Amino acid sequence: MPQRKIIHVDCDCFYAAVEMRDDPSLRDVPLAVGGEGGRGVVTTCNYRARAFGVRSAMPGGEARRLCPGLVTVPPDMARYRAVSQQVMAILREMTDLVEPLSLDEAFLDVSDVADHKGSATLMAQYLRQRVRDEVGITISAGVAPNKFLAKIASDWKKPDGLFVIRPQDVEGFVARLPVEKLFGVGQVTAGKLHALGVSTCGDLQVIGAEVLIDRFGKQGYRLHEMAFGRDERPVVVSRIAKSLSVERTFSQDLPDKSACESVMASLVADLNLRLNRKARDKPIHKLFIKIRYSDFSTHTLERVREQIREPGVEDFGPLLDELVTDSARPVRLLGLGVRFRDDDSPVMQLRLFE
Repeated sequence: MPQRKIIHVDCDCFYAAVEMRDDPSLRDVPLAVGGEGGRGVVTTCNYRARAFGVRSAMPGGEARRLCPGLVTVPPDMARYRAVSQQVMAILREMTDLVEPLSLDEAFLDVSDVADHKGSATLMAQYLRQRVRDEVGITISAGVAPNKFLAKIASDWKKPDGLFVIRPQDVEGFVARLPVEKLFGVGQVTAGKLHALGVSTCGDLQVIGAEVLIDRFGKQGYRLHEMAFGRDERPVVVSRIAKSLSVERTFSQDLPDKSACESVMASLVADLNLRLNRKARDKPIHKLFIKIRYSDFSTHTLERVREQIREPGVEDFGPLLDELVTDSARPVRLLGLGVRFRDDDSPVMQLRLFE
């Protein structure tokens, strides 16, 4: 079985990060989202508040006792969902294999992604920079051969960190890993493991699966597998992909529109390669083009273009002409993509009843 490349991304103190982004006066104070009033509970808090011992799910009164200068704001879930959609859209430009776990974290399987030299580490660096530049918050990322290790890795250098566990490093890494880091090991389970003389996964490896299953039931087998760094769970995509795109960030800005035209053929070829691999039978509804200029301003344009199976340069050319009004403006990024028609669109409904 080919070696998988999994990235886990986790937005740092997500709700608080959005609040600090939108109100810079909150950046230098201990901040909690939620926790107002007598019975309010802290939803999340920034790292200044965490330094005082404030934690999520803590009653607001206790949080204020620990941190008398704590500033609290009410949650704004609609705004957080909108920001989450921005982040997830960036992730899905990298690969269709994205499994969101919540508004602020997700797994990506980038095993078959050829961009960024096929390096999951370079992909994670790129995604972190894009989210910082375009969304205005930071994300931490972990790169590893499976979901279990990638999730641990993303927490290793928080906040705003990247940690990579290469396949050849797995054995040494898990041997030293404290059992408290394992998924599902809380205080009670950790206490039972410590009573068996187990502090690390290395200790856990020695005990054997039979003993662990006898002591902990089904969880025992899972503990045994995690102790060796094993996890065969796939990234599960529950969302039907509605678009597919390719884009390229240039190490040196393209100087003008003519230079953009010169790379269009290569981008179109990459796009059709992805279409043939991932969405050969999906009906195309729209074409779109995306440009990021040297000042980081980003512009997109899309137009309905149906009955195209393999779009060509001549199909995207008119969009480029319409979008680029200043032909001498340097371009940092150029992207092309397609949007698919929904199966429940009026056109499809008509066909069903013809």
